[in-house]
Amino acid sequence: GRIYLENYTSVLCCSAETLERFYEREITVCDRAFVESDGVDGMLKRAEEEDVAFLVVGDCFAATTHADLVLRAHEKNVKVKTYYNASIMNACAGSGLQLYNFGKTVSLCFFTKTWKPDSFYDSIKMNKSNGGLHTLVLLDIRVKEPTVEALCTGKKIYEPARFMSVSTAARQMLYVENEVRKEGVYNEDS
Repeated sequence: GRIYLENYTSVLCCSAETLERFYEREITVCDRAFVESDGVDGMLKRAEEEDVAFLVVGDCFAATTHADLVLRAHEKNVKVKTYYNASIMNACAGSGLQLYNFGKTVSLCFFTKTWKPDSFYDSIKMNKSNGGLHTLVLLDIRVKEPTVEALCTGKKIYEPARFMSVSTAARQMLYVENEVRKEGVYNEDS
């Protein structure tokens, strides 16, 4: 069978080559374009004829992309077997915070000069108003993102990989609170 490794919603702490040595098989590394467009169709077609493994770092159903992949497999009558993995979602329990006290999880994207999404704010506000529930904030990961030039010309040119730091997340969240929303949902001491 064939092995595919999804490589953009999370970061694997070893190389694909290390996994190839472990599994003694070639691994196809899948970027966002592969998973969210035509590449998956070819993988599902192959799965109609032979066993195929699709490896995900972390929780295989935390990203809507992966849930969509399962639905697409079912539409094609491709049998799916799931093996659950450790993830940031279940690591929260190890922090001492009870999972029952968490509200909706949010994602925080890197801001740009012209795009500063604040949709996360409403979920944090809702969690706070529902008995002071904790909010897990997932920080942005940018791996193999096309440059503006690539988008305009169709060339395969990518920005360097970036991983949002806690300090960047805090700055962005405080910007939304102090400059955009001004509702007092959180502050520097939250």
